[in-house]
Amino acid sequence: MFKHILVPVDGSENALKALEKAVELKALTGGELTVLTIYRHHSMLEASFSMVRPEEPGNMDDLMREAAREVAESAKARAGELGVGDVRAFVRNGPVARNIVAFAEEHGVDLIVIGSRGLGSIESYLLGSVSHKVTGTAKCPVLVV
Repeated sequence: MFKHILVPVDGSENALKALEKAVELKALTGGELTVLTIYRHHSMLEASFSMVRPEEPGNMDDLMREAAREVAESAKARAGELGVGDVRAFVRNGPVARNIVAFAEEHGVDLIVIGSRGLGSIESYLLGSVSHKVTGTAKCPVLVV
């Protein structure tokens, strides 16, 4: 059935529900499970704050990358608690929906399990949700939880 399942996570409750569903599907199919967290730094306001706080370590992108890594590792640990020990976790930077679809194509994913709403931003209200964009552009099936 499904040999490689991808779960994009952002730390939201819906992403964790999607992870739980993906773990169930992995148990049924015996497929591979991969967690993907994508961060996107594009706020000029945040960039300006980072310039006036020189006492803080690193730049905003480094901080966001580290936060994304923590989200991915937390999801991987949660999958372990649910009985799946062989989960791989990846972190990427850039446009979220586009990166999810590109990652799926690059890694031979044949199912994406995604939360219906993530942490989001004002951008998602103006341009549509990430899950909506992924379902519209992915070449493999997408299960929205």
